[in-house]
Amino acid sequence: MSGELKLLKPGTYFMMGNVACAEAALIAGCEFYAGYPITPSNEIAEHMSRRMPQLGRHFIQMEDEIASIVAVCGASAAGVKAMTATSGPGFSLMMETIGLSAMLELPCVIVNVQRAGPSTGIPTFVGQGDVMQARWGSHGDYELVVYAPSTVQEFFDLTIEAFNTSEWLRIPVIVLSDEVVGHMYGRLQVPGYDKIKIINRKRYSGPREEYLPYSSETLVPLFVAAGDGYRIHMTGLTHDERGYPSLEIEDSHKLIERLVIKVRKNAKNLWKYETLYLDDADVVVVTFGITARSTEEAVKRARSEGLKVGMIKLLTLWPFPEDPVRVASQYARRMLVAEINMGQLIHPVREVAECPVAGINYPVGYVPPPEYILDGIRAAV
Repeated sequence: MSGELKLLKPGTYFMMGNVACAEAALIAGCEFYAGYPITPSNEIAEHMSRRMPQLGRHFIQMEDEIASIVAVCGASAAGVKAMTATSGPGFSLMMETIGLSAMLELPCVIVNVQRAGPSTGIPTFVGQGDVMQARWGSHGDYELVVYAPSTVQEFFDLTIEAFNTSEWLRIPVIVLSDEVVGHMYGRLQVPGYDKIKIINRKRYSGPREEYLPYSSETLVPLFVAAGDGYRIHMTGLTHDERGYPSLEIEDSHKLIERLVIKVRKNAKNLWKYETLYLDDADVVVVTFGITARSTEEAVKRARSEGLKVGMIKLLTLWPFPEDPVRVASQYARRMLVAEINMGQLIHPVREVAECPVAGINYPVGYVPPPEYILDGIRAAV
């Protein structure tokens, strides 16, 4: 049986979020998975360990999270789509190599199924405390993309989108899920394969002597895999277009500017968000992930009480969707940011909003009930 026939068939399913993520990765073309067990992401690795051998693909359980992300980078350097999944403590251990992935422009996908923290925290409880870490966790100047699903369907769709974005821009892409989205069961609609957009990294096929692995002629250099017969030099040191270490300021400027600009220039194409009741909203609640589900119910109850409340659900957290938040703030008297932490997403909202911004924070490891968010809305009206 061919590999394609073993992929999840188009149709409607009732599926766990973590399993939907794994199946989406397979459809996106993931050929290599390396990971280390950690709650609450384990079902992704468990499912991949069964499914990847069926497809002739490669699954490795590594000795820790550092080895996992390094192996993923190595697989990407060899030319295949690769991913890992983890949660907070493991995500922290991966940070240095996520920065290396950005520096070497090695496409990869990292799924972080968030749990309550900090440190070991409560492994089986939900959290949304990794918002800033996902964007700023590694040192130095770089840009990456972070998606945040709130449903099983979004977890599936955004995993495929993460692979496409990583291949297109040659960057690490993070899917920032959470314990509840990962473990919930929900409806999943898998479209026909011909309706699923799949992007692969663009490859170089010209003369060997002319190849520059980090050419500045385009924002995203053409890729060749290690072993293809081209001269390749990879280093985490600042490097020139050949990949050789360089102390020249000009080389540093060209490299860092390109790593950043290739994402910033395409930010509007990367923004994904949904809005509800913004036409007449005096108060707008900005939210993401599992909190968006409670927020939607709270907003609907507020509307039934005659309160003019709207909502923006962010599916892309980074690069932050500045324009839709700014525009909504120009017509609202106040913005609220609902999240399961003591206030992280509120900072980029405040940076762009043109009205007062306050937080609805719920830090205790549970999904805030709609009534809790509704109380915050009532207090703001």
